[in-house]
Amino acid sequence: MKMAETATLSSKFQISIPKAIRTAQHWEAGQTFAFIPKGTGVLLVPVPKREALKGLARGASANDYRDRSDRV
Repeated sequence: MKMAETATLSSKFQISIPKAIRTAQHWEAGQTFAFIPKGTGVLLVPVPKREALKGLARGASANDYRDRSDRV
């Protein structure tokens, strides 16, 4: 992906993601995305499937956990 890819907002407020971007990111039809406002732009982030999050916090310890009660 050498050049910046562009897309046009349709009258129905839809945007088609260019094929080069979809292929490079391994995005598929039906995938869910989150839109995160960043300054004057928007960050488009794929939402992971629940199965992909399994084991994410394995080995995490609750020791030294800061709670809201210790804030001033």
